[in-house]
Amino acid sequence: MAALKFKIENISFLSDGLILKGALHLPGTDQPPVIIGSHGLFSSQKSPKQIALAQACNRLGMAYFRFDHRGCGDSQGNFEEVTSLVARCRDLKNAVRAIRSTGRTGPQLGLFGSSMGGTVCLSIAGKLNASTLVTFAAPIRSEIRNQKFKESRATNAAGIFFDSGKSSFEISEKLSHINNILIVHGEADEIVPPSHAREIYRLAGEPKKIITQQDGDHRMSNTKHQHDFIREASKWFKTGLLGN
Repeated sequence: MAALKFKIENISFLSDGLILKGALHLPGTDQPPVIIGSHGLFSSQKSPKQIALAQACNRLGMAYFRFDHRGCGDSQGNFEEVTSLVARCRDLKNAVRAIRSTGRTGPQLGLFGSSMGGTVCLSIAGKLNASTLVTFAAPIRSEIRNQKFKESRATNAAGIFFDSGKSSFEISEKLSHINNILIVHGEADEIVPPSHAREIYRLAGEPKKIITQQDGDHRMSNTKHQHDFIREASKWFKTGLLGN
């Protein structure tokens, strides 16, 4: 059997008039299912977690699209002016539309969200008819602000974001509509308490699975945790999208 020829295509699309940019990883198979990733508040599509997950999904015959939300990475927009949960949900919706319009992938859709990206995915998975979902360190309400988080960047952007009325959120009411979800969270997360993961698991429907990483932090800095996460997440997507 010939080896699959993986390919990466740069994709640009519009979201509320802003040009957002991303990279579509293709596995070399016809009309593969696709996973779309939503990064954390201050992260970007170049997150090592997303790149490694994209590569693992490709090896299993699935496509993966990672993109920069507005105000992040190579996408347009001033972070402090354009960032909100609602805006990021629109970005993800427009990313799905853009990928489907390429005709390069099949109809099956999976979502991956890290930190606030997980909140985005949980908020909109039902509207996007996503078949399966993986989250890491996802907050379900905006009561997570603390001094460590506010100091996580040179600017006070974190404080601006979480102190802004338009950016407060509470999505627990959406969780009963979620199923086929893998929830991963570090037990020592200093930003988003592990109780958020337990609440997602309690309220979501079957099939569902929760993995708590012993001594794991919000950045998933432990190498073993990273490797275990990529293995478990790609396997979850394969089962949910390919059925094996």
